[in-house]
Order: sequence, then C-alpha cells, then structure tokens
Amino acid sequence: MRIRLHGTSAETATALTAITQVLHIRQISRPSPDHRPPMFQRIYLHATPREDPRP
Repeated sequence: MRIRLHGTSAETATALTAITQVLHIRQISRPSPDHRPPMFQRIYLHATPREDPRP
C-alpha cells in the first residue's frame, strides 16, 4: 500500500515510528516541502501489513 504522511518534520517522524509497529515499511521517499504552509512536508511510504502475532 502507499501512504502519504503530511505535517511538520516532528509530526511525520512520530507518525512513521508508530506506523512501523504495525506495517513493514518497504520504501520511504525523501521529504518534499509543501507550498503552503512551508513548515509542512510530505513523505510517501510503501508498506505491507505485518503478520498479526496474536493467536
């Protein structure tokens, strides 16, 4: 699946950390600055679901 993270650098880093708990991240794009407001960025992820370790 393809996922877009959009926010500040700190927000996208926090979200990426959380997402890695439930998905295998296969590829991460370089951050792309947004036009408005300039403090935001976009990051695209290619990910696949992790196997559920619960019985």
